Amino acid sequence: VYDWPHIGNYRAFVFSDLIKRYFLWKGYKVIQVINITDVEDKIIKKVNETGKSLKQITRFYEKEFKKGLKELNCLPAEFYPRATEHIKQMQKLIQRLIDKGYAYLSEDGIYYKISKFKNYGKLSGIKKEQLKVGARVNVQEYSKEQASDFALWKKWQPEDGKICWQLEFFIDGKKMKMKGRPGWHIECSAMSMHYLGESFDIHTGGIDLIFPHHENEIAQSEAATEKKFVNYWLHNAHLIVEGKKMSKSLGNFLTLKDLIEKGYKGYEIRYVLINCHYREQLNFTFQELNAARETINKVVNTIDRAKSAV
Repeated sequence: VYDWPHIGNYRAFVFSDLIKRYFLWKGYKVIQVINITDVEDKIIKKVNETGKSLKQITRFYEKEFKKGLKELNCLPAEFYPRATEHIKQMQKLIQRLIDKGYAYLSEDGIYYKISKFKNYGKLSGIKKEQLKVGARVNVQEYSKEQASDFALWKKWQPEDGKICWQLEFFIDGKKMKMKGRPGWHIECSAMSMHYLGESFDIHTGGIDLIFPHHENEIAQSEAATEKKFVNYWLHNAHLIVEGKKMSKSLGNFLTLKDLIEKGYKGYEIRYVLINCHYREQLNFTFQELNAARETINKVVNTIDRAKSAV
């Protein structure tokens, strides 16, 4: 939660809402968790650029994100855990990984040893020979070609400013205090398991999260618990706008806020977002948006006529 969510972001949440509604309709009890990542690299960059506090930035965009979900007629999740409020859960999970030999101390933090996890790559299809054994990557997003040990806990750096926590870890039989912040991957595992248990049914997200984020979630969670982390992974494809990749430089970067200000309704936007299979690339166009308006109007008018005829 560091900026305005674009319509591609919302495609993932409308999709998960569709899944939730289906299972509710089938009579299941559904517990949905939407993690709020309110500390990570991009947020810290925004803090440094604006001079605002972490809380000022993240609470503002969290509020706007939830307003967008409501506008798109998404049912509220049962839980919206914030990463900053679950540091203790992350500490415990990291300690479990240390105790089992999957995590180790480095000069700039605590890292996960991917070479030790025999099933690494089962979600993304990455091959063992692609792994850079012993190499480390501190950034949160990287390619398969950069597959390396990843940070669970990052030692404090000057650019982090006041954004840090002091935790205790037991490493090689010694108590160690370390000031720093969590890595993105450990945040999601810790929060998911806290609310849904060590194994749960469905994990959704965009295809861009398959590697490294979801691959790393599996590795750290299953190494810690020795249980299957998730039964079903459902990843929605990307969204393009007017046939082109969405980008600010092309002037086709659309936020929900932009579309609402142009006079479009949330239900019209939702209609377009679910108008093709979730694994198909969605071409979001204003022609489709206008067609959605006409279609919905026809449906509403038909219902009104049916009611008046009773």
